[in-house]
Amino acid sequence: MLKVSEILRVKGDTLYTGTPDMTVANAVKSMSELDIGSLVIMEHGQLVGMLTFRELIRHWDAHPEQGNSYTVRSIMDDAPVSVTPNTSADEVQRLMLDKHARYIPVMDGPLLLGVISFYDMARAIVNAQEFENKMLKAYIRDWPNDGTTTD
Repeated sequence: MLKVSEILRVKGDTLYTGTPDMTVANAVKSMSELDIGSLVIMEHGQLVGMLTFRELIRHWDAHPEQGNSYTVRSIMDDAPVSVTPNTSADEVQRLMLDKHARYIPVMDGPLLLGVISFYDMARAIVNAQEFENKMLKAYIRDWPNDGTTTD
């Protein structure tokens, strides 16, 4: 069974974080420069929230004029769902669908290990299916002969 730890190993261990006291403008600048769709919001070494394009869009819709001057704390999801390295890929898929979460932090206790995105899940599933397909084709090619012929 595919685990979160395996997805992170393939993805790499680059972490993108922000603080709750940074301005929305600075968060957007970071997300744009890094070409990422989320920031994990950390304070004093603890996960305190997630900022994704969903929160940004809702915020700008509500505050079109002065939206950039707010702090991340005022708009972030302050109760994000998280998973552990031992969580199964099936459970991550279920959480993403149930919670409408495109990004889920991976935590080992209080330690942030990474973020699993909807894209990461799709790529992992495709890779697993391709591997399974190759294994099945190899198995069929090497099908044992039972000694009978169909001539």
